[in-house]
Amino acid sequence: MHSQSDRAGFELVYVIVNFGSGSKVLQTAKANGISGGTVLLGKGTIQNRLLEFLSLTGVKKEIVLMVADKQTADHALKQLDRKFKFSKPNHGIAFAISVCNVIGASRCRSGNSEQGRGAEKMMYHAITVVVEKGNAEHVIDAAAEAGSKGGTVINARGSGIHETSKLFSMAIEPEKEIVLILSEEESTEKIVASIRRKLKIDEPGNGIIFVQEVSKTYGIYK
Repeated sequence: MHSQSDRAGFELVYVIVNFGSGSKVLQTAKANGISGGTVLLGKGTIQNRLLEFLSLTGVKKEIVLMVADKQTADHALKQLDRKFKFSKPNHGIAFAISVCNVIGASRCRSGNSEQGRGAEKMMYHAITVVVEKGNAEHVIDAAAEAGSKGGTVINARGSGIHETSKLFSMAIEPEKEIVLILSEEESTEKIVASIRRKLKIDEPGNGIIFVQEVSKTYGIYK
């Protein structure tokens, strides 16, 4: 049985690099066929006792999100890897996730949905956890207990029936933190279970977790 992502003709490309390199990633991607993207600010986590002692584990990161048809995404990722050398430690990581369709991007047309379609084996998963601000470190710790080597934290804002408080009769939408973790396929279930248990995700308002298949990766070390 093929999943919905196996039939997709577009890919969402994630590139996570050190602060200040996001615009360079976009320039290189545009030169190789991707029309544009979005840069988010985040914070990387590193499991290293010396860096923890020096308080250098919260390294500023930029997360570049770009959408393209599969053929263009493959080409752009190869060129980005060649330029930024993701294979070297601390040079960043890049990965792609299949999407079903793209609306609002003039250079992503559904007519390209059959290009480059193939049965690629999914070796990694992207685990996304959305929690209240201040809980991202608990997510990282819970994931580390299950074998994760780290993740990227993105600040966000959300609203929901369990998440809105009031001040002087005005609704306040609390700040959120998004934790993005890449895991090997066989480790995903254990990592998700650890986060779910430690953060009590099943209780209303404590957060959400979703998992996506990753079609290709650059700069990931076992």
